[in-house]
Amino acid sequence: MIETKKLTKRYGDLIAVNEIDLSLAAGDVFGFIGPNGSGKTTTMRMIATLLDPDYGEAYVCGKSIYGNSREVRRLIGYMPDAFGVYEDMTVTEYLEFFAAAFRIDGPARRKRCEECLELVDMTFKRDAYVDQLSRGQTQRIGLARTLLHEPEVLLLDEPASGLDPRARIEIRRLLRRLGELKKTVIVSSHILPELADVCTRVGMIEKGNLLVDGDVREVMRKARESITLQIRVKDRTEAAAQLLEQADEARSVTVDGEGTINVSLKPGVEDYTAIPQSLLEAGFAPTLFREEEVNLETAFMELTKGVQQ
Repeated sequence: MIETKKLTKRYGDLIAVNEIDLSLAAGDVFGFIGPNGSGKTTTMRMIATLLDPDYGEAYVCGKSIYGNSREVRRLIGYMPDAFGVYEDMTVTEYLEFFAAAFRIDGPARRKRCEECLELVDMTFKRDAYVDQLSRGQTQRIGLARTLLHEPEVLLLDEPASGLDPRARIEIRRLLRRLGELKKTVIVSSHILPELADVCTRVGMIEKGNLLVDGDVREVMRKARESITLQIRVKDRTEAAAQLLEQADEARSVTVDGEGTINVSLKPGVEDYTAIPQSLLEAGFAPTLFREEEVNLETAFMELTKGVQQ
């Protein structure tokens, strides 16, 4: 659905986007992660045909961005990080205005507006004035506007920026729904927890370079040098920790203030079935035994260098 080949944009001596290669299929929700100024918006604007690359190619549903801007724009729904709303317009009037711009006419226009309002859970605000909506409600109306012409590809630039916690949860729920509808979605953010439980794939960009691109779980594994086990026992925590220090698989063992034993395994060790067995044989009763989770924030810090443009 989206493919880029060595997509590049320069501003004088500054390389804003440096030879980015992407390949996204239908239903992919791609989290585009990077600090402000890293090249996320520039990349999305080139894919949306709003900015000409200096080099490279991009295809949307098989159509090149060169010479096919009208067709590509019909396939894309682009939601910038900031957009204006018109005063003295109700939500319904606002959506119908943009539906008319997409040449959705007659009864189909009102029907499509209602469908989009229902999708973003904003039917209860259909008669409210758009300039009186909260920030979160405005973002949802913006997303409804983006969906009016039934695009196959969605480019969402910082859709949860500036939202309160409840509104961010609602936006994440919408993103999951869009993936279920087999939309191809690129959603950018510099706030990593927003994307951790939404995206099927993730890309990490820094100083215009795409450093990481892959399945979320694969990225997590790549960021983790070794497995850390979190273990709790019913009693005799210190004794259990001393036993675990003797395990061949263990590199280090620590106990935190909550009584959790953290066992860092040696690099390359993935089979640790002997560890719980040794605890049981020694008479300990484990109440917790799991791998420590690696989140996107940890992965980003491990896999990027922290450089600035």
